[in-house]
Amino acid sequence: MKVAVVGGGPAGLFFSTLLRRADRSCEVVVHERNQRDDPFGFGVVFSDATGHNLADADPETFRRMSERFARWDDIDVHYRGRKITSTGHGFSGLSRRALLDILADRALGEGVDVRFGDDVDPAVVQRDADLLIGADGANSALRERYAHLFVPTLDVRPNRFVWLGTTRPFPAFTFYFREDEHGLWRVHTYQYDGGQSTFIVETTEATWRAAGMDRASESDTVAFCERLFAEELEGHPLVANRSVWRQFATVRNARWAAMADVPVVLIGDAAHTAHFSIGSGTKLAMEDAIALAQALQNHRCAVSEARRLTPDAQSGRRAIGYDLGAALAEYEEGRRKTVESTQRAAQVSLQWFEETERYMEHHPLQFAFTLLTRSLRVTHDNLRVRDPAFVEAVDRWFAAEAAAQSGIDVPLDPPPPPLFTPWRVRELGLHNRVVVSPMCQYSADDGTPGDWHLVHLGSRAIGGAALVMAEMTDVSREARISPGCTGLYKPEHATAWKRIVDFVHGHSRAKMGVQLGHAGRKASTCLIWQGDCEPLPEGNWPIMSASAIPYLPHSQVPKAMDRADMDRVLADYVNATRLADQAGFDWLELHCAHGYLLASFVSPLTNVRGDEYGGPLGNRLRYPLEVFDAIRTVWPQHKPMSVRISAVDWKPDGVDSAEAVEIARAFRAHGCDAIDVSAGQTVADQEPVYGRLFQTPFSDRIRHEAGVPTMAVGNISSFTDVNTILAAGRADLCLMARMHLWNPYWTRHAAYEMGYGYEWPDPYASMTRFTPRFRSDDQ
Repeated sequence: MKVAVVGGGPAGLFFSTLLRRADRSCEVVVHERNQRDDPFGFGVVFSDATGHNLADADPETFRRMSERFARWDDIDVHYRGRKITSTGHGFSGLSRRALLDILADRALGEGVDVRFGDDVDPAVVQRDADLLIGADGANSALRERYAHLFVPTLDVRPNRFVWLGTTRPFPAFTFYFREDEHGLWRVHTYQYDGGQSTFIVETTEATWRAAGMDRASESDTVAFCERLFAEELEGHPLVANRSVWRQFATVRNARWAAMADVPVVLIGDAAHTAHFSIGSGTKLAMEDAIALAQALQNHRCAVSEARRLTPDAQSGRRAIGYDLGAALAEYEEGRRKTVESTQRAAQVSLQWFEETERYMEHHPLQFAFTLLTRSLRVTHDNLRVRDPAFVEAVDRWFAAEAAAQSGIDVPLDPPPPPLFTPWRVRELGLHNRVVVSPMCQYSADDGTPGDWHLVHLGSRAIGGAALVMAEMTDVSREARISPGCTGLYKPEHATAWKRIVDFVHGHSRAKMGVQLGHAGRKASTCLIWQGDCEPLPEGNWPIMSASAIPYLPHSQVPKAMDRADMDRVLADYVNATRLADQAGFDWLELHCAHGYLLASFVSPLTNVRGDEYGGPLGNRLRYPLEVFDAIRTVWPQHKPMSVRISAVDWKPDGVDSAEAVEIARAFRAHGCDAIDVSAGQTVADQEPVYGRLFQTPFSDRIRHEAGVPTMAVGNISSFTDVNTILAAGRADLCLMARMHLWNPYWTRHAAYEMGYGYEWPDPYASMTRFTPRFRSDDQ
């Protein structure tokens, strides 16, 4: 098989070596436009885990790399005149030039034809190849040639950065945050072989322009940065190497492999990029090489079998010995999940650096913790394993803050995990930070909760959560999502709810909250297991919304509310609030999310009104704020109120996270105590970006920019996630739904896993005084 590799960076060279090692019959040509001795870049960094992967793939390459490594375990964060050090991280730095020399030598040694200074046209190269590899970087010419097949997208980020070097050998992965008269400057620096260090300077567009860097030459940039960071450089100079100010572009492709004139596949930065703040670009490139080489070997076949493979319909060519279609499909399928996970982590990491100004009032310990956990991949538990002293210091600081905020004594030696610290809002004290998220059960009889709800909510209260939120509870019969939804529109509803609230109060330390809502255009639908959001086959009731826009094409068309409708619904909310107080609920939440009635006013996707309730955000918020004010007036002042919002609509022209901050500010100004930060479900054709903790960054932004306590929700699954979110200041409470469905005793199990003493109810106490030991032969 003849393989043409366009690009002689780490991805292209390492892949070529691996392929030749596995199959000497392959003819591999690498076309690299730069000369071999062209200086480019400074250092690259690898984690210890990445090193193991490279060593397994090619021990000789890794041996040569490791001989040149500069190694360190520490991360130093310089902030507000203090240096905070966290240890146990395990990194290695290597000169990019040295890495390329090692990879080129290995490739040449394995018989790869490496052609430096060969700036080829992909159209010419493919004429003589059975397989074409695009390894030509983020600005890939090969990718652009086949853009109609790969469908690339580039997300160009706003911050400006410049890649420099220095002769100062920094002893750790080091971050500096320095403010001058222009704004805040960030530095990422780390050592590589030969006592040199990479020194990346990053700042916002506004600061960059204010400092005149938009007009600076390369030498001007070096001189400015040497003056600005003279203390940090300790007399060492900065070194330039094509050091121009840039903006990072996140590269994504709908496809990495395609059948063109010949099969063509992208690897490394040509296929995807990840922000330098997580140091994964070279790692991803070399691991792509491993995955592609392995996929080809997995689909290598005998020559006689290969000749029976169906030739490509356009070119009529075969790659003798390989089922290329299957191999490329396996490579992409196997790698995409890992790469996209890394890109999600890189996205939240780069956003942290874009928004660092937000955190500049943090305590130094919290600032360092927030920085270290910025990608959401490093957690409280990871750090505790690596550096228990650092995490204990963070926990002690957090516990002291919690004690001061709540007025409740908290032991500090040792401190409790953040999850088990108290929090107070108005006169309500919560004994930990875990909340059972509202979960519709679709099991009520004309709005009346029954035994199912008692067991569902009661068991989770006994399970240890500090606050148990009842499901979205509708303010009128017409407000229900389905015939099985609970309500607070009749006196008997309050009586039924009081039975549940009294049980929770009588048998646990938990508090009870209720979420009041109106389904709006999503009302009058089937029970969820009969068809999510599907209109009832019969017995539908009239529905209403901000505008006459159906949720699904075949859904009922809602009536656009007039003033009389608004007054009637507002009165329903007031009535439900009074009934909630009669039932004994401790906490009230107003549902303004997920496309329900009040949310339909907030989102421009569902509100096209031409009156004073439509148009600009201030108008769209007018009616939800009227409802909030009305119920805040009748809800007892010593009891807290929160509002659930959708921080983004996951759709162009809908609510975005910047507008969500304004929404939160508006409710805060009207007396809202906390914002429950959810996302999406506004429109049926939303395009969400799911993943672990995928909504937490919205909570983080709202908490800091709107100055309001937040409740984080969305794929929070582990106690270490909760501890990380809280200690980093990304939320004040953490809500979980699915985890509490799978494990009603989630909070108690979290305490057990962390070795934290957490008392059990009296009926269970005798069974938890000791842990029996069983032998493997016990029956």
